[in-house]
Amino acid sequence: MPVRIRLQRHGRKGKPFYWIVAADARSKRDGKLLEKIGTYNPTTNPATVNLDVDAAVKWLMNGAEPTNTAKALLSYKGAMLKKHLLVGVRKGALTLEQAEEKFKAWLEEKENKVLDKKQGLNKAAEAAKAEIFAKEKAINEARVEANTPVVEEEEVAADTETASNEEE
Repeated sequence: MPVRIRLQRHGRKGKPFYWIVAADARSKRDGKLLEKIGTYNPTTNPATVNLDVDAAVKWLMNGAEPTNTAKALLSYKGAMLKKHLLVGVRKGALTLEQAEEKFKAWLEEKENKVLDKKQGLNKAAEAAKAEIFAKEKAINEARVEANTPVVEEEEVAADTETASNEEE
């Protein structure tokens, strides 16, 4: 029975949400599955991927073939790297401790990249809000200036002359 790691679509029209599953290659897209490995939500920025890396690696080591999209998601979360390191351990190229150390270092680096992207998106959103606020403030000031009554200088001069005459 050939096993594929692929996406199973859920969610409503226009709002996709996917399960990452291990399923028989002959079953339908949303049909029977062997195991749910994780979830993928492409509507968030950055996209949210929750993956049980150990379960994914178990299926990969047992010969499951990921689809192109699933392979990209597995690479994003490090399952493909962990499989690669475990194959190296099996061949004797490195020890299990070295492989775990390399994997943890890669995970920390990946987390930093994702946090940097989130912070950059937050800064861009704040800058856009500040720009919109500045434009609204300029528009409001223009409205206030347009709605203030215009006092002619002659009337002001006449009022000052009558006030000075009354004082005398």
